Amino acid sequence: MALALANDMPMIWLRRILPRSLLGRSVMIIVTPLLLLQVVTTSVFYAEHWDTVTKRLARGVAGDIGLVIAEMPPDRDAAALDRLFANAKAKTQLDIAYRPGARLPDLPSVLRATLVDRNLTEALSEYVGRPSLTDTHSRETAVEIHVQLADGVLEVVAPRRRLFSSTTYLVILWMVGSSLALFAVAVLFMRAQVRPIRQLAGAAEAFGKGRDSAGFRIEGASEVRQAAAAFNQMRDRIRRQIAQRTEMLAGVSHDLRTPLTRMKLALALLGDTPEFADLKADVAEMEKMVGGYLAFARGEGREPPAETDLAELLRDVAAAAQREGADVRLAAPVGLTLTLRPDAMRRCLTNLIGNAQRYAKSIAIAAAPQGDGVEITIDDDGPGIPADKREDVFCPFFRLDTSRNPETGGIGLGLTIALDVVRGHGGDLTLLDSPQGGLRARLWLPV
Repeated sequence: MALALANDMPMIWLRRILPRSLLGRSVMIIVTPLLLLQVVTTSVFYAEHWDTVTKRLARGVAGDIGLVIAEMPPDRDAAALDRLFANAKAKTQLDIAYRPGARLPDLPSVLRATLVDRNLTEALSEYVGRPSLTDTHSRETAVEIHVQLADGVLEVVAPRRRLFSSTTYLVILWMVGSSLALFAVAVLFMRAQVRPIRQLAGAAEAFGKGRDSAGFRIEGASEVRQAAAAFNQMRDRIRRQIAQRTEMLAGVSHDLRTPLTRMKLALALLGDTPEFADLKADVAEMEKMVGGYLAFARGEGREPPAETDLAELLRDVAAAAQREGADVRLAAPVGLTLTLRPDAMRRCLTNLIGNAQRYAKSIAIAAAPQGDGVEITIDDDGPGIPADKREDVFCPFFRLDTSRNPETGGIGLGLTIALDVVRGHGGDLTLLDSPQGGLRARLWLPV
């Protein structure tokens, strides 16, 4: 186990630093080889070309200094030295001065070693053959060179352009500029390729929330077009299946109302006798079940979504429950707007509040933003539902005969309809323990 975990650690670390979006990973796939190429190119350039160029420049300066030293008169005549140094400045751009009797300090030959310093020191050792001291940092536009002679110190100030190649920076700027240009082109190209995938993801999310995605167009690469076409076909098949099931259920329920009406009429003509009391109760129960079927069918319908003030909707449902004698408290912020199918959501909330009203004395409703959605909680102080039965109650026609009175209950479709409506909006419905001691129905709806 420990060995497997150790082997997985590099992959876990790699997943953490990798971009999560397709655009980020695509750009990384393009940019990483480009950066590696730039690093290799730069290292080769500095290791070979720049080193060669600086060596040649340093040898040129060292050779000029060596020639000046060779032409210096043995008696160090001041006039002759001035003429020699003036000619050297005119021909080689070296500003030379001689300090007789001076000695170089006991310092390293290079104050701060760089590639130019090292190459210049080697060139001076080769062409001059005397102790020297170089300083390429004290002046911005020149390099100081001090050469120890037998009777003094020769001070040379050389322009930096004689030791530094300007093409070095041009090459670096060219590489950086071309890399940035290629990076911009790659980002623009990959954004255009990723956009159809994002549109497909948005259409799938909208369909999962029960919203229309009519503006979705098939575009992009052939693989993306194939996925988009498959999504459209799947969406159409799901819509047809839902429509067929809804129409069938509504048709069957509607057809059952006719014989039930005739049966009720016949029983009413027979009079209110004890012999027909049970039969009348059965007919009333069947009529209630047919009403539940129709309500379920309406919940499966394709009501168009619209921008809905959720707080106002909750106030309407709570007021309706209060008119029926329920003790309902509501806490919902103003301006809580969602894209909903208002009639379906009203039916869902009515079922949940009615369910709590049937078995509890007090009901508390609260709504608040939660993450990227809205959370609605409906708490009651009733007997609640056992934890092991909270998934079963969402099944059609399931009734808790032991914990809830079947005489006052429905036909077992209330929670089924509520769950179907919530999931049709892309949300979820769960049952929990309430702080009031009863049951909590928690709805989460995406924004």
